Amino acid sequence: MHYDVFNGDADGIIALLQLRLAQPKEATLVTGVKRDIQLLDKLSLRDNDSLTVLDISMEKNKAGLKSALNIGAEVFYADHHKSGEVPEHSRLEAHINLDANTCTALIIDQLLEGRFHYWAITAAYGDNLVAKADELADLAGLTAKQQEQLKDLGVLINYNGYGSKLQDLHFDPAELFTELLAYDDPFAVIADQNSPYPILKAAYQRDMEQALSISPKYKSDTLGLFELPNEASSRRISGVYGNLLANRSPGTAHAVLTANSDGTYTVSLRAPLNNKQGAGDICSQFPSGGGRAAAADINALEKGQIEAFIQSVESYYRSEH
Repeated sequence: MHYDVFNGDADGIIALLQLRLAQPKEATLVTGVKRDIQLLDKLSLRDNDSLTVLDISMEKNKAGLKSALNIGAEVFYADHHKSGEVPEHSRLEAHINLDANTCTALIIDQLLEGRFHYWAITAAYGDNLVAKADELADLAGLTAKQQEQLKDLGVLINYNGYGSKLQDLHFDPAELFTELLAYDDPFAVIADQNSPYPILKAAYQRDMEQALSISPKYKSDTLGLFELPNEASSRRISGVYGNLLANRSPGTAHAVLTANSDGTYTVSLRAPLNNKQGAGDICSQFPSGGGRAAAADINALEKGQIEAFIQSVESYYRSEH
């Protein structure tokens, strides 16, 4: 058996999309909502199985990876999140790049020597690497209109991945990947009125209008913190809403809190775009928190910890960082 294991956001989907356009393979798809990252724990592997693992933290999947290698599985692993120590193993091919200005789809783009470069640029936009995506798009000779189209599509694919459960999403990420696999060019997705694009665009506009009507819960020169209600639309929009806020005020960190039904909050933290570090370190201080330098999450922040979270963000970005 071969398993394609990938994050359900734009970066994970498009990283796999490039690989399977270049190297078609029968595979069992293993994915979930964007925050469902311990995906290797879901597998029941046997000797001689193989895995392609994309855009999920190796550190968070250390036990699953070790188990897969011990069973005898071959593993191809590409990612840009916190990895911890990368094991040296004859059956592991690892491509890990922790640079804050890269993403998994760009790692795959390099391995494929730019074969599906427009898709990689789309993923970079979706992962909020806007400056990097603009640079790549300029080098590729894309017009300003074409760049906006790829940015739009990347944001929409990323938006679809947010939710506490698959039922919150408009498309199961495995289904969305399968539908997009029919297009070797992202512009073809945008041009096709029967593609997922128009459905996601209309839904995104509705959800974003609701989010933009909310005033900040906390505001300083260092941090803007916004609280969204316990609704499926909030869970869907939280990540891309945080990216939008970050792009509007690049000198400020931004946190989006979404109320959970158990009284806790899901937190999306974005580091200032002009100082893309620290988000993962800050979120890792709290149970269920983690991520990368530029963007990180806490799955269940207790209400009583909000003040400590604010102080942690304030302290980090007011220091020498």
